[in-house]
Amino acid sequence: QVQLVESGGGSVQVGGSLRLSCTASESIFGWTMAWYRQAPGKQRELVASIETGGDTNYADAVKGRFTISRDNVGGSGYLQMNTLQAEDTASYYCHLDWKGVETYWGQGIQVTVSS
Repeated sequence: QVQLVESGGGSVQVGGSLRLSCTASESIFGWTMAWYRQAPGKQRELVASIETGGDTNYADAVKGRFTISRDNVGGSGYLQMNTLQAEDTASYYCHLDWKGVETYWGQGIQVTVSS
């Protein structure tokens, strides 16, 4: 059973930046790491994902503003969020996926952007 610990959330003004971190209790080599978010009254949506080799995928809403990265040696993933907008306010969830067979979710961390 993999445990995921998230940190780096908080409140920031429009145009500001935050960096989210996700640390796994076990090796993440071979796993796809991703960040999802869910705003009040909305469905959970994929924000960004990154594979072991570094290939990335971004939602159109965050492309050019957010950057996902990972440290395979340290077993951590990161989401750098720049030029934050009020619409980015949501609970953000770290996610691990192994070939669509086994998945793990973080507890979620709140990001609030004031307008």
